[in-house]
Formats: sequence, structure tokens, C-alpha cells
Amino acid sequence: MESTQHTARHRRRRLGLMIGLPVALATAVGVTYGAAFGAFGADAQPRAAAATTAPAWAGAAADGFASVDALGQHGTYGGRGGAIVTVRTQADLEKYATAAQPYVIVVAGAITMAPKGTEIKVASHKTIVGSGTSGHLVGGGFFLGQGVHNVIIRNLTIRDSYAGTWNDKEHDWDAIQMDGAHHVWIDHNDLRHMADGLIDSRKDTTYLTVSWNRLTNDNKAFGIGWTDHVTADLTIHHNWFHETQQRNPSADNVAHAHLYNNFLQDDPGTSITAAYGNYARGGTRMVLENSYFDGVANPVTRDRTASVVQRGNLFAHTTGRNESGGTAFDPHAYYSYTLDPAAAVPATVKAGAGPRSTIGTASVPASAPSPVPAATTAFTVAKDGSGRYRTVQAAVDAAPSNSASRTVISIAPGTYRETVRIPAGKPRLTLRGAGGSRKDTVIVQNHASGTPKPGGSGTYGTAGSATVTVEADDFEARGLTIANDFDEKADPRVSAQAVALRTAADRVRLDDVSVTGDQDTLELEAAGRKPGRVLVTNSEIVGNVDFVFGGATAVIDRSVLTLKQRADGSSGGCVTAPSTAAGRKGFLITRSTVGGAVAPGGVSLGRPWHAGGDASLDPQTTVSHSTLGRAVSATPWADMGGFSWKDDRFAEYRNTGPGAGPASGSRPQLTGAQAAGQEIGDWLGDWTPAGS
Repeated sequence: MESTQHTARHRRRRLGLMIGLPVALATAVGVTYGAAFGAFGADAQPRAAAATTAPAWAGAAADGFASVDALGQHGTYGGRGGAIVTVRTQADLEKYATAAQPYVIVVAGAITMAPKGTEIKVASHKTIVGSGTSGHLVGGGFFLGQGVHNVIIRNLTIRDSYAGTWNDKEHDWDAIQMDGAHHVWIDHNDLRHMADGLIDSRKDTTYLTVSWNRLTNDNKAFGIGWTDHVTADLTIHHNWFHETQQRNPSADNVAHAHLYNNFLQDDPGTSITAAYGNYARGGTRMVLENSYFDGVANPVTRDRTASVVQRGNLFAHTTGRNESGGTAFDPHAYYSYTLDPAAAVPATVKAGAGPRSTIGTASVPASAPSPVPAATTAFTVAKDGSGRYRTVQAAVDAAPSNSASRTVISIAPGTYRETVRIPAGKPRLTLRGAGGSRKDTVIVQNHASGTPKPGGSGTYGTAGSATVTVEADDFEARGLTIANDFDEKADPRVSAQAVALRTAADRVRLDDVSVTGDQDTLELEAAGRKPGRVLVTNSEIVGNVDFVFGGATAVIDRSVLTLKQRADGSSGGCVTAPSTAAGRKGFLITRSTVGGAVAPGGVSLGRPWHAGGDASLDPQTTVSHSTLGRAVSATPWADMGGFSWKDDRFAEYRNTGPGAGPASGSRPQLTGAQAAGQEIGDWLGDWTPAGS
């Protein structure tokens, strides 16, 4: 354990943890806590809540490094899309926190942990949040083990496992401990008076954000390290370190440590004296911006092997070491953020850190997941008969028609080989996978355009080949895979267009889904006079030729478009083929990644599909703020069917990666003014997606 002389290095401990939290949330994410949670009832079962009290924060996602797409995880959004449960006992908290399924877990009241020092082992895909300021864990905390990911811990007070010894070497009882976790957000918590650390981020825990927390009255506040590897990426902002002796934080072997707008305060004349403030150790590269240090000895220290770049920090009544040196990194290369003035930090952080009785919406970025309204009807599907239905279509058929409230069909893990059609008379329907990841629940069929229908009634055609067809407005799919596995190589004589998912409806939400196929994977169409708005987030789309196509107004945000080889082994292909009507918006791909294991330079981003030779159409694809892999051609737009892409609407804006390139006659780039009119809100219009 580390003494005030800093002699012991973090990597020597055997247990550990890591935290991640999002930025700027002095009024972050969404709704009144308090009374709103009363709608869930006194037990730990999910119950319907009135629409006026639906918790918008349940769809919140992290900022900072926790928002970065990496390690197969697309940002950090916790249990979003899972059932919302309220817990008041340790048994119920453990039941849901350790479950394989995603949950949003509301802690309503103080839970005293037994035995003292218990750390609940949290599983992936969880949001654990306090109800107003009443959610307390007393005498214990949380542990996130190797590989645990996509966890949010917010608005809780975790306190009082202190065992009577200030520099306790026997009781490793932390508030939050992470060993090899990734994509974690720790936000708006009050952490204090524990036997050991308040936060331990250990053993290569990475992609974490820690924001707007109060860390007080403890010997060891926030330790990072316990590893010889220099791989961790973390963001720490708007936290109040107050009356904590060491690890404020201490960052050992962190590849990218971004600390900004934190307030470190050591009061004079008390029994607790800070030994040091921010400490960069080992191979750490730290960027430290616009923080405020008040009364702290040795406010910024570094090992000779570490780098610290300071910008805009303020120091009041500090003494001892205040160091910088070496080179670090540019945080803007990884995510966007806004600095508060350092002089405003004490007032801002003191007012905003810790649990909130209400959390507003002002700081939620436009791309953040939307509120999750309560479902009034729920059906379960399981192949083994343990659910109410054995097939997805049977559950859809049983769903109420023209319902004014949402119907959720929860589908157990497994492969469901069937076709599914959601007719127009079944609005507000959600298909949700109940597994630990979207790969656990798969709906798949293998029809192609040229596949003969049973009974000799012709072929399916492109639209009819779809595995899942959506004709109902306000449809949602979450946490599952929709696939078409038609084998072009096995039957080369059949027209190979094979749709996995076809939508012809308005206000369609696809979140945390995989849509996979080859040619014509995802067909997005307008819905008569309606624009056919579609929002795709945190998802993966796989194909090779025109694998996103149609006339809808669609946004693909923070997702991955993966190119695959064609059946003959060639790499040529095209990502989008819009057939947008004049006066409407087409496809916007933003903050996403385009890549795949195909030959360099052989794939186009888009080409104009004038369906049936209709010259009145005005196809549109815009790709912005995205990472383009080597597969993308240096001339990324192509002609189609005798129509030139130059006569339609194809453009890029601020893309990066080896497949990106400068403006040219074959690569038009939007101006800043043009880009301002091509953002997500311009596509969605009066629709604010509400989640499921």
C-alpha cells in the first residue's frame, strides 16, 4: 500500500478496480429522480410508469474515453433497453447487478451491506443509479472484474466501510474496484469514508470516464495502475477531491490520462492533510487542464519517466512540487469536450458534484440515447418453450393492434430461423434481445430475390427476400442480430439481392443491433407521404454491394459499417445506394466507422439509385465525422444505371482515417455552413426518439 512518501507502487496490490464517467453534467441527462421512481412499486420487479415520469436518464451514455468505440464496444450506455427495476435490499441488488441480462437498476433507500466490506460483482450491460439522493450503499461497494464492460454507476452515495485504521492494510474494502474492466462511467456519486480506496482502477482497466463525483474523507481517493502495461485510457473531470490524503488521483502507467476541471481542496487545520494532488507515475502521459488546486501540498507531481502537460490550471495556497514536462497527446483527437474556466471550477463543481435530486437535459449531446418510456405490454419468446411463444412472428401476431402504448417482445438467446413481418397495424412495437450481447439473439433466413417461393408462385423479389419487414411506425429493435445468410456461392444462378431488414415506416429506431448479409443487407424506404425516418445507433451493418439502400430519411450514428468480400472473392462494392425523393433528406452517416477485410481502395461510399430509371429522384448520402478504412476508394462516389453521382447529392465532411482524402472534383466536401444544416436534428425534424 502507498504511504505519504509514495513508496509503494499501485501495481503491487492484488485487488483493484477502475472507473469511468461522462463529462459536463452539472445538469446532465434527463428527468426528476425522486418521486418518479415510486411508480416501480415496493418490490424489485419492473412495473409500468406513467409517461410523464419515464426516466430519461435511463438512456444516458458516457462522454470522454468511455464514449470511444473500441474492443467491440460502441461507447458506454449501461443497461439501456433492459428492464428498469427498483431495489431496496442487498439480495435484490445482487440479483440484478450480477445477471447476464441488461438492467437499469434503481437503488431506492439505504442498503447496509452484510458482511461489511462486501463488493457486489457487477456484470456487463448495467446501469446502477440512485433514486434522488436516497440511494446509499453502506459498508460495501462494487467490483468489476476482467472483461466486464458497458457499466454505468451514477447518483449513489457509497460510504462507511471504514474499519478503524486510517492506513488500513488488512481490509481491501473499496467503494468501486475495477480489475481489467472497460467502458465504465462513474458519475455524480458521493464516495466517502471507506476502509481502503474510494476508486481503484487496476489491471489495464480502460475506456473509462469519471465525472462529477465527490470524493471525501478518505486516506486513498483514486488509484490507477497495478500493471506493467501502458494501455489504459481514461477521462477524469469535474470531480471534487476534498479532504483526501493521497491518490488524488495517482495514475501509474496510463497511456492517455485526461484530467480537466477538477477541484482539489485541502482544508487547513484538520486531521487530514493531502500528501499530494495529481500524480503521474511510470509511463503515464497526462493532460491536465483548467483544474483548481486549493491548499494542496505538491499539487502536481510526476516521475521522470512520466509526462505531464499542464494548461490553464489555477493554484491557491499550494506548496511543494508543481511539475510538468514531456509530451502527451491531444484529447480532441479522441472525443469532443468543452472546458469551463478554471476560476469558475470551485463554484461549479461544488454546486454540481455528487448525487442530484433532479438531473436535467441541457448537457445531453444530440446523439445521446433517448428516454426509455415504460412498456405496458410485454411478451416473451423462447425456442425451448420457456417463453410465452416459440417464434417471433407468433408474438408479433399476438401483439395488440393500433396500441397507444409500447409493446415489448423480449426474445431469449438463440437462433430463430424464420421471416418476421410487423404490419402497419402494429405500431409502437419493440423487438429486444434478452441475451448479454446482440450476438446472442439472432433472427435469420436465407431468401434471395431470385429464390423461388414455395408452391411455384414466382420468386421473392428484393423486397420480399427480407428476413424482417417493418411496416409499422415507431418500431424499435435492440440488442439482437437480424441476418440474411443466403449463400451466393452455393447458388450463383439466383439473383443475389438478399435483404436482412426492410423498413417502410416512420420513426424507426435501431440500437445495439447487427444487420448482416451480402448484397442489399439493409433496405430503408419512405412510408408513402411520410419520410420514413430511421435512426441507427451503436450498431453494426455488414455487406458488400449497396448494403444500405432505399428512399428513407435515415441517420446512422456511432456505428460500424463492415465491408466483406463478394462470393467470388473480389472486393469491389458500394456501401450506400440512396433513392431519395427530391426535397427530402437521404442518408447521413456520422461519427461512424467504415472498414473491413477487403482490398484497399476498391469500395465506394455511395452511388445514386434512380429506381426504375426515375430521373425525378435526388439521391443523397452524406458521410461526416467518420473514420474511413483503406478499403474506401480515393474517388468514393460512383455512377449507377446511367445516372451520374455529380448530378445528385453526395458529400463528405471532416472524415479521418486512411480512406479519407482532401476536397477535389471527385471528392466534394461540405463547407462549415453547409455542414451546420446536415446534422442529426435536421434529419429527425420534430421526432425526438424515445427508446423502449
